[in-house]
Amino acid sequence: MSRREHELLRLADTVLLPGFEGKAPPDWLRRRLAQGLGGVVLFSRNIDGPGQVAELTEALRAENPDAIIGIDEESGEVTRLEAASGSSRPGSFALGVVDDVELTRSMAGGLGEDLARAGVTVNFAPSADVNSNPDNPVIGLRSFGADPGLVARHTVAWVQGLQSAGVAACVKHFPGHGDTSVDSHHAVPYVGATAGQLAEVALRPFRAAIDAGVRVVMTGHLLVAAVDPERPATLSRKILTGLLRDELGFGGLVITDAIEMSAVSGRHGIGGASALAIAAGADAICVGGENADERTAALAREAIVAAVVEGRLPEERLAEAAHRVHALASWTAASRHSGPPSAGHDGLGDGPALGLEAARRALRITRRSAAAGFPLAGPAHVVELAPEMNLAIDKGTPWGVGGPLAELSPGTTVVRLTPSTATGGAVEGVLREASGRPLVAVVRDAHRHAWQTDALAHLLAARADTVVVEMGLPGRCDLGAIHIATHGSARVCGMAVAEILSGKVVVDLPVPAG
Repeated sequence: MSRREHELLRLADTVLLPGFEGKAPPDWLRRRLAQGLGGVVLFSRNIDGPGQVAELTEALRAENPDAIIGIDEESGEVTRLEAASGSSRPGSFALGVVDDVELTRSMAGGLGEDLARAGVTVNFAPSADVNSNPDNPVIGLRSFGADPGLVARHTVAWVQGLQSAGVAACVKHFPGHGDTSVDSHHAVPYVGATAGQLAEVALRPFRAAIDAGVRVVMTGHLLVAAVDPERPATLSRKILTGLLRDELGFGGLVITDAIEMSAVSGRHGIGGASALAIAAGADAICVGGENADERTAALAREAIVAAVVEGRLPEERLAEAAHRVHALASWTAASRHSGPPSAGHDGLGDGPALGLEAARRALRITRRSAAAGFPLAGPAHVVELAPEMNLAIDKGTPWGVGGPLAELSPGTTVVRLTPSTATGGAVEGVLREASGRPLVAVVRDAHRHAWQTDALAHLLAARADTVVVEMGLPGRCDLGAIHIATHGSARVCGMAVAEILSGKVVVDLPVPAG
């Protein structure tokens, strides 16, 4: 192997952040890290608990002290550290509803301390997307809201809080995934906004985050016609270099969303998309969320090297990308050496207490019947209508009201219905089981799922006294004797509702007019 070939392989390895299987580093990953691999991305499959993650990250850095260790820990619906138990912090939408920037800053700061103790250096959060399309299938509760000013101020607060703990924040999904109706895991979302609309809405939070010193920006696999009608943002030089670098002045690290997502790999393959992204202006490639093996990482590296050799990717651009990876690694190393916050136990910091308080503050309760109130008149029967979730959310992450309520009110029973099981007979079965008992119906983005609205209508026609709990985006609040909007489905959101239903927390419900 010539010296140039060796150098190209080293540079290509530097810009890759692959995922992997297991709770400990596999041999191939140790070898690649020792040879200069830029870092890794952790998923819930790699996590048992805070202590185990700390041991894992220590083992990774034993092979490469400068390795970037990233994670998708948005809190709320998208959690990796707490995927097995459910998040002890509500997600961004709930924080936007509360609209207390100091709370958001504190929440992010506490999360940053937990991540720092676990050895994580980059958190792929927050979502700076303005969720201006309520039918968006992939952003929704991950956004702070639909108002660009609100999203901007909470994005800044989150960035400041997280980075104060020495963990780099990463705003995503540039230049804005909020006004879309397609999930980029499966196809290319189209953004039809004009250049002026982009500047006023989607770009506003990103501009604010850049001005606040955010260290990392993640690209979105989006076709933004007003800027580049031919290539999605991840592969577009007009967007990553022209818009993000030249116009918005971002000088930090640009990382791609998972490069194996169909929106970019479907046409170009994982390797081809990786090379095109670096050529467009990305500095690091996130790969291996779904294809977490050595071969996938090798394909990306080989394709990047081939693109340089064949003249499709300037070597100077690849070297620039590797330099930015090293610069971020230096910042995170300096932050670690300055001393991450200490903890008196092997676990999460102050997140649970603050998270539950935030979840309580995010509740919005509408009382529609003067006869309805809390606590419930005995153990309830809870039916949870569970939709199919997008791939960003771990399918095994617990959510709902039934579990937390059963802990506070023994005798509570729970049934969960899915699109395939929510038949008329199943709904009648719910009504039979709830006979003579309080009925609580829990939905999640009911406005987006006709089967949920149909099942809910059936229940309410028979039981007007039903308490309805919406744990997704609230489409309407005029359903049920009492309607509770949690603005999130994190474990603490269910706990906050359970406290009220059981009477553990007393709330004053105004009597409805008329």
